[in-house]
Amino acid sequence: MKKRFFTVAAIIAIASTIMFSSCIGSFGLSKKLLSWNQTLDNKFVNQIVFFALWIVPVYEVSILADVLVINSIEFWSGDNPIEAGIVKQVQGENGIYTVETLENGYRIENQEGQEMNLVYDKESNTWSVVANGNSAKLIKIEDGGNAIVYLPNGGEKSVQLSNEGVLAFRESIENSTYYAAK
Repeated sequence: MKKRFFTVAAIIAIASTIMFSSCIGSFGLSKKLLSWNQTLDNKFVNQIVFFALWIVPVYEVSILADVLVINSIEFWSGDNPIEAGIVKQVQGENGIYTVETLENGYRIENQEGQEMNLVYDKESNTWSVVANGNSAKLIKIEDGGNAIVYLPNGGEKSVQLSNEGVLAFRESIENSTYYAAK
């Protein structure tokens, strides 16, 4: 009986290493739970809630759900089902922005209430911006480490996705008449 148990355990261990190799995942549910706990006002309350969530096994269940289900979904589909709905405040050059993670991109709002969406189309591998009811393509990621950047004047520019390629693109835009006119 013991020999059979160890044989089955060894087979499961080997299968797990093959199935879950390079599949650590982002542990989105566990991180979201922990970040919620960190938003509580008082460090003593944080600590009490932390211990309570370990005793009740909320953290254990969230980690188990991440390991068995959510990280597997993220690995096979490329999408993390937990990421949608996360809202963060981000300090930018022109003030603080509210950034909400959506299923297909981001919603960004400035302090004046103006907002825009960055939308990702998985089929065409394209990012677009949507603001005031208008939509415009920004970039299309191509195979082989290249991208097509859609310029405001209607043109397109191929860019190599490397430090050198991005630097060359940036320099060409800074020297263009469009950028100078803006």
